[in-house]
Amino acid sequence: MNRWHHQKGMTAIGWLLVLGLIAFFTLITLKLVPAYLEFAKVNTVLESLKHEPGITRKTKGEIIRLIGKRFDVNDVNQVDPKLVTITKDKGVLKVAINYERREHLISNVDVVTTFEKQVEVVAN
Repeated sequence: MNRWHHQKGMTAIGWLLVLGLIAFFTLITLKLVPAYLEFAKVNTVLESLKHEPGITRKTKGEIIRLIGKRFDVNDVNQVDPKLVTITKDKGVLKVAINYERREHLISNVDVVTTFEKQVEVVAN
C-alpha cells in the first residue's frame, strides 16, 4: 500500500515537455539576440554623430553616406542607411531611425522586432 510513496522524479512525458520548452526558448533567443546586437551597433553609430566635427553643416546626403560607411565598418548588414531621417532646425540636427526586423521562427511563425532611435546634435 505504501508503494506509491516511494516513487520520485519526473516521467518521460514530463522530461519531454521540459526539454521542449528549453528548446523553444533557446530557438527564440538564438533568433533575437543578433537583431538586438545589430541595434546596439546602430545605436553606437548614431551616438557617434554627436562627436563628429562639423556634422551640422553637412548636407543630408553626406550624413547618410557617413552613416552608411559606419554601418559597413560596424558590420551592420540588415539595416539600410536610407531608413535614417534627418531634420535640421535652428542649429539642432535630429537624426532618427525607425525600422523593424522579421526573423523566421518555425513553420509560418515569424518574430517581428521594431527598433527606434533618435539623436539630437547641437551645432558646435
